[in-house]
Amino acid sequence: MRAFRALSEPEGVERLSTGAPPRPTSRSGESASVVRVKRLFSQDSPPYVVMVATVLFLVIFGLVMVLSSSFVDSALGNDGNFFAVFFRQASWVLFGIPLMLLLSRVPPITIRRFAPTFFLGALVLQALVFTTLGVTSGGNRNWVSIAGFQGQPSEILKVALIVWMAAILADRLDRIGEWQTFGRPLGIGVVIAIGAVMGGGDLGTAGVMALVVVGVVFLAGIRWQHLGVILTGVAALAAAAALFAPSRVRRITTWFSGCTEEDYLTTCWQTVHSTFALGSGGLFGVGLGNSRAKWSWLPEAETDFIFAIVGEELGLLGTTLVIVAFIVLAITMAHLVRKNADPFARLVTGGVMIWLIGQALINIAVVLELLPVLGIPLPFLSVGGSALLASLGAMGIVMALNRQDAESVGDYLARARRKKS
Repeated sequence: MRAFRALSEPEGVERLSTGAPPRPTSRSGESASVVRVKRLFSQDSPPYVVMVATVLFLVIFGLVMVLSSSFVDSALGNDGNFFAVFFRQASWVLFGIPLMLLLSRVPPITIRRFAPTFFLGALVLQALVFTTLGVTSGGNRNWVSIAGFQGQPSEILKVALIVWMAAILADRLDRIGEWQTFGRPLGIGVVIAIGAVMGGGDLGTAGVMALVVVGVVFLAGIRWQHLGVILTGVAALAAAAALFAPSRVRRITTWFSGCTEEDYLTTCWQTVHSTFALGSGGLFGVGLGNSRAKWSWLPEAETDFIFAIVGEELGLLGTTLVIVAFIVLAITMAHLVRKNADPFARLVTGGVMIWLIGQALINIAVVLELLPVLGIPLPFLSVGGSALLASLGAMGIVMALNRQDAESVGDYLARARRKKS
């Protein structure tokens, strides 16, 4: 109520002679909208504000690069409309940013209370890929088409898995050294979630989810010997999944042995032209919009290989800017993890950080030929509505759990216990 009165009765109001209601002004002449934005973050810590600003910068920078990298393929696939892909991505941004801000105002206890429902709903959405609504793209059945809209349920499942795991582990931190902690329902839910994604053939997304699971249990304080067993099991499962897909085996063996003339037109096409694009950019790049690789030389230029277009058009300075932005995002989120006293908030924030930063590192490593092609997009920059919505939604949850004026879940539960007693 104090915040409402401060907005409705600010200092220095001007009353019109006609008897109209007062028009709020500020001493410095700032508009009311600017004042509201300042007050929105006035109580939050500098790392919190820097984190939000970094996300907004990456989203806006990504829109610029989507426009530059997609207009050729957009014109070829949309009856000459050069801006079709850009407008579609911009519409997701206009929906995703308000969603992030809306989720940032949700009470933490509400997020925790609905974690099981959220996770169950995400599993149901993922199961739809195996029905008639499922769509196969790039050899993977990981898309769903409903009423003309297509999306990847696995992106929503990543967020739901993080929140659900954090809700369970936050109640079991005192028993984190026992194997039973990772049994029912935690182990079963993780296996079902990752198995559902792997069932559609999306090994890259399943690998990112496995990375998130390992990261969350590590932040929860799992014993090193238990962590070693889990890592061994994940590595064995990934190796077995790769061996059952001949295309993945060819990509991995080519990555190990190097490209030959026979591989140039098949498994090496993307990586070779990605290297050409990065190498031709030099220090300052060839100029925004002047990429040659996007003229049908580099497949998936606006999605999985958008980092190569950044390097070609903006040079080493542009790629460094992107990497520094993700480093800043990692540092600010790590600071929030360290400072937050609520274990649920720490695990969710850490899980989202591991997901976004880890996926960014994997994408950049693929473009630099440090890893085989995995089909992993670059968070906030690559084209993809469901991926962008999931990333912004996850950041909204992180914002809600780290607001200075939000009551932590731990404080709420402690207060509830005192009332009962």
